[in-house]
Amino acid sequence: MNPYTIFAEIVAGRAPASTVYEDQDVLAFMDIRPMTPGHLLVVPKVAARDLSELDPEVGGKLFKVGQLLAAALRDSEVGCDGVNFFLADGVLAGQEIFHVHLHVIPRTAGDGFGLRGRPTSPHRVALDYLAGSIRGALERRG
Repeated sequence: MNPYTIFAEIVAGRAPASTVYEDQDVLAFMDIRPMTPGHLLVVPKVAARDLSELDPEVGGKLFKVGQLLAAALRDSEVGCDGVNFFLADGVLAGQEIFHVHLHVIPRTAGDGFGLRGRPTSPHRVALDYLAGSIRGALERRG
């Protein structure tokens, strides 16, 4: 893995960031290309290219800090009515910087941001089949 991403540079203090939160495991700062005002990023201090490389304890911490930040966004001048969490894992999921990061995106009425997609309505047989396949993969992982 290339540990030299912009997020690694920010964590190391070699690149600027508007920091909102920091502890021994994670750093949260303002996104420089925000989807909405107040858009934050939470990154682990130890570089992990994707979720498979991320320590599960630190992964849980990303969401714990995200939850804390969501409450702070509501209480701040951002004054949002809702918050989206977004984490892209892999190119096809939209990941652009290969250092795991959680987007914490404040939402207000008419902000223009939203997840777009076309939900499907698969038959129960197909859902049960995939559920079994995923359960089997979980069992093989221990």
